[in-house]
Amino acid sequence: MISLCSPNQAHLPTALALGSFDGLHAGHRSIIKTITNSDLGIPTVVSFWPHPREVLLGETRLRLDLPSEKAILLEPLGVKQLVLVPFNLSLASLSPEEFFNQVLIEQLQAKHISIGENFRFGKNREGDPSILSKLGRASNVKVSVGEIIEDNQGRMSSSRIRSALKAGDLTITNILLGREYSFSGSVIPGKGLGREIGWPTANLQVDSRKLLPGPGVYAAFAKETNTEEFFPAIMNLGLQPTIDPNAPSATEVHFLNKRLNLDKKELNVKPVKRIRSQKKFNSLKELSNQIKLDAKQALSILT
Repeated sequence: MISLCSPNQAHLPTALALGSFDGLHAGHRSIIKTITNSDLGIPTVVSFWPHPREVLLGETRLRLDLPSEKAILLEPLGVKQLVLVPFNLSLASLSPEEFFNQVLIEQLQAKHISIGENFRFGKNREGDPSILSKLGRASNVKVSVGEIIEDNQGRMSSSRIRSALKAGDLTITNILLGREYSFSGSVIPGKGLGREIGWPTANLQVDSRKLLPGPGVYAAFAKETNTEEFFPAIMNLGLQPTIDPNAPSATEVHFLNKRLNLDKKELNVKPVKRIRSQKKFNSLKELSNQIKLDAKQALSILT
């Protein structure tokens, strides 16, 4: 596992890629590849936590990849450490020159810096690639600026991935990510109504900072986090209009043709395709009959 650390814990000097890199799509990987091929310092990805918009604008910023997930994804790319810079109002007040000198040079001893051409930094986002390149030349630091990558639908971006995921389109989501989207959650006690109607579910508590697909019923693969084998499953995301319309949004997984002791376990889930939207049924029996149809459709998708 690569190091996941704060700036004062980082191994130095660094060749660093600077950015949010949420989703680690092809554009991000291109920027990161520049520093993993560098011999000027330890290959490092530097991101802010929490997201600047959360601090400055009070926005809730859900992530495609949580830091621990991102660390796992970065390791095969050749990155040796993921450094999370604590973002606060004090950091936000630094000019581009102050941020460059205090954080990138003094704290991280950057010898090579790689960014995307749309990267901005410093107070009021006043710093841009041309300013960073100028600062780099003055300090004998190599600066690489990666071009934006496009496909036939436009530029590669985290926003496109988010839109596809919120729409429940896992096919587009996975194409843009270049891998299968997944999330993890801890199994917590539920009301047991699923078991009563013949469809026991694992109720998952998912990190509230993780971006999940839009509400609906999905065909999915799931497994215990510490095991290797995924099994076919159906997953319900969102409200429970038939069982308890006033209950908060839930994440429920039912393994198909497989019984596992999941008490206090953690599951990893890979949604594959949304089968249908959520619907209020007139009775629990009607709901059970629909889940039977959902399960049949899910198995045809997954096998």
